[in-house]
Amino acid sequence: MNKYLGSCHCGGVRFEVLTEEPLGPYFRCNCSLCSRRGAVMGAAARSALAVTGGANLVSTYIWNTGEAQHYFCKVCGIYTHHVWRGRTDRVGVNMACIEGVDVYALEDVEVGDGKKFSLVGRGGSVA
Repeated sequence: MNKYLGSCHCGGVRFEVLTEEPLGPYFRCNCSLCSRRGAVMGAAARSALAVTGGANLVSTYIWNTGEAQHYFCKVCGIYTHHVWRGRTDRVGVNMACIEGVDVYALEDVEVGDGKKFSLVGRGGSVA
C-alpha cells in the first residue's frame, strides 16, 4: 500500500492518499478552470483520499453542471484536489501538494480535453 501525504501552502489543510496504485497518469486539463489553475494532477480512487487536518478550512468550488467539485484552502487559496466530472468515483490530486514530489521533474504529463464539456449557463459557487 502506498501512502501519499499532502497539504496546501499554509499547511492548514492536510490530506493523505492510500492506494495500491501510483498517483498517475499525471495530467493537466485544458478546461477554462484548470487552464487558469495550471496544476499537474495525479489520479486516485475517491475513497483513497482522506482530509486528515483542517477540514474546516476546506472550501469547495462548483461550476457548470455541478458534478465536479474542486477543493481548496480558504486561507492560502491552494487547490488540493477535485472530484472528476463523469467519474465521481475518482479524484484529481494536485501533485505540487504531495510531499517529496517535484512537479517539474514529472514525465509524460498528459493534457486532457476538458474543453469538450461546454458551459451550460450555470455559474460557479463557493461553499
